[in-house]
Amino acid sequence: MRMKILMFTWEFPPLISGGLGMACYGMVRALLALGIKIDLVLPTKEMVYFPLREVSDADTLPAVFMDPVLNKEYSRQDFTTLQERLEYIGISGRPESYLRLAEISQFSTAIKLDKWQTYFDSVQEREVFADVAVHLRGDEDLIKKVQEFTLRAEKFASKLDYNLIHAHDWLTYPSGILAKKISQKPLVVHIHATEFDRAGGPGDERVHKIEHAGMMYADKVIAVSQYTAQMIMSRYRIDTAKIRIVHNAFSLSEESVTTKRRIFRGPTVLFLGRITLQKGPDYYLEVAARVLKAHPEARFIVAGTGDMERQLLRDSASRKLQNRFLFTGFLNRGQVEDILRASDIYMLPSVSEPFGISPLEAMAFGLTSIISKQSGVAEVVNHAYKIDYWDVDLMASTVNYLIDNPDKCQKMGLDGMREVNQIRWKEAAEKIRLIYSNTLADYIKSNS
Repeated sequence: MRMKILMFTWEFPPLISGGLGMACYGMVRALLALGIKIDLVLPTKEMVYFPLREVSDADTLPAVFMDPVLNKEYSRQDFTTLQERLEYIGISGRPESYLRLAEISQFSTAIKLDKWQTYFDSVQEREVFADVAVHLRGDEDLIKKVQEFTLRAEKFASKLDYNLIHAHDWLTYPSGILAKKISQKPLVVHIHATEFDRAGGPGDERVHKIEHAGMMYADKVIAVSQYTAQMIMSRYRIDTAKIRIVHNAFSLSEESVTTKRRIFRGPTVLFLGRITLQKGPDYYLEVAARVLKAHPEARFIVAGTGDMERQLLRDSASRKLQNRFLFTGFLNRGQVEDILRASDIYMLPSVSEPFGISPLEAMAFGLTSIISKQSGVAEVVNHAYKIDYWDVDLMASTVNYLIDNPDKCQKMGLDGMREVNQIRWKEAAEKIRLIYSNTLADYIKSNS
């Protein structure tokens, strides 16, 4: 039997704001190569899904409108570029607001009254749905987007044909839960990061409750590292029997050019990621301040955006780091590759990192990487410096050593590049395929 998966995710190139998008892209391509069919659902402006059947479909994103009239109109359009077609559907380089407020106003009643909620098979199921109904509330833009995505899930779940549901991270867990209830098909949830990781502490209780509901209701839970698996066992009390670990991988696109193209003459150190407490940008700034005393010719770049951006700007100004500590703002895919080609050393001093795709990406471009011991990626790479996020003395002395010994820095970078090129999505996809097969077999057995 050729499996067909209904997959919900919040990010997928070019709709992307972090590592989740790149992880889903590599995973989907590898699953398609194994002959698994995927109907992909994204938070698009228009109500469409993407029937992916060939590996190349992950790049071209063929789309189908759920409304037959709109689909006929769409098929008549003559688009000159892929970007033009994706903009018509409502996909841009950054996740955007696509709210229809009339739909949102229906949310609180719809989630209680719809036909698939008039009965429950168990007390646990009732509690799961109560948690979603109570905690998926709020006026924030993101919560409203998740509400709409959840409402739309009912139509995808009831109209499409599939064997199993795969939902990525808390934003799509309510959709996965509803799809399982409607279709009575098994649900696999993928946890790329928990709210504890993102917030660096307790975080938003609503998100915790939704994460917990999704993992409780799922047939299997995929964790991206042993680090994450331990987190969901200890903090969320999820049954260990349903947890499976599948490490992420990284694959450069065929168009990627990894040859160096410098911007600065001096050694260049890069922080690439969201500027949030989780990623440790304040520790990065502290390392920069120490290194620049010994190496004023060095440049430290912060590539990304986040809620700590202003604080970091103020702190770098107060330390008079001036043009030696630079902010790029949000970068699209091409700009990310440009900045990687221009850098020598990559640093990610994450306080809590379930996996970390960007270190693999940096290593694929030959950058010598300094990563936090508190990260899942530290479980799968050897040719990187692994340091406790709080140990700014050791990080600073490591950067100074690499600047003073450029040959050793270059060798570590090349060794890392070779290592990352061996970490393929093919192996991860094989593990996921096995999880799908076993989950389906258990489901068939329990329903026979």
